[in-house]
Amino acid sequence: MAQRHWLDPLARQVLRATGQIPAAARQPNPPEATLTKPTQTKPTPPEALALEEVERELLALKLQQNPSLRLDDATAVQRASALGWRLDVNRATAADWLRLPGMAASQVDLLLRLQASGIQLSCSEDLQRVLELPESLVQTWLPLLEFRWYGEPAPPAMPAKRIDLNRAAAGEFQSLGLDSQRLGRLLLERNRAPFLDLADLQQRLQLPAALVESWIGRVQFSPGPPGPLLPPAAKGPASKGP
Repeated sequence: MAQRHWLDPLARQVLRATGQIPAAARQPNPPEATLTKPTQTKPTPPEALALEEVERELLALKLQQNPSLRLDDATAVQRASALGWRLDVNRATAADWLRLPGMAASQVDLLLRLQASGIQLSCSEDLQRVLELPESLVQTWLPLLEFRWYGEPAPPAMPAKRIDLNRAAAGEFQSLGLDSQRLGRLLLERNRAPFLDLADLQQRLQLPAALVESWIGRVQFSPGPPGPLLPPAAKGPASKGP
């Protein structure tokens, strides 16, 4: 069994205190950097600008190579706007519309049918009302949208109560500017089948485009009532049994 050193811990402390043996060397503390988590440094403004420029040039290349490229979000919209890309609301193609984030194919179909009927949109509120979209989504698109008007000046906005064209009574149509002949055609046509939207109404009734444009935001289209009720069958004389 190995013998213990003749200097026990208490004796060593006394001798160190009187300077007869050197003091024990202290272990250096670990560097402070090893005790703290490394912090992520944010890029300086010049670096951030350089990164943004790279992202913008990359998007420009993608837009050039892929005509149907869809913009992912509001940041991509801002970059496309900075590149000079614009969407002419009243002349845009399906590929143009489908680049916008959140745009559905069914909504593009409605916009193209309105365009084919000569109906134009004069502002972002018109677009929002026609497509029944949240305002926040349309605001995301605004940096790219241009509302150019072709032909006669746009009609002034006329705030009014929205009229359900598939359910309203004949007397409720007075504020829409329909004469008796056109009103009769409208009632007859909706009795045949409810109207789907403004483009469907325009196609079936062939109304002036300016008149239909003035209805944007003022009319709506419910699914419509059930088909016309047939009169009850006339009761004949009861047949006698054999």
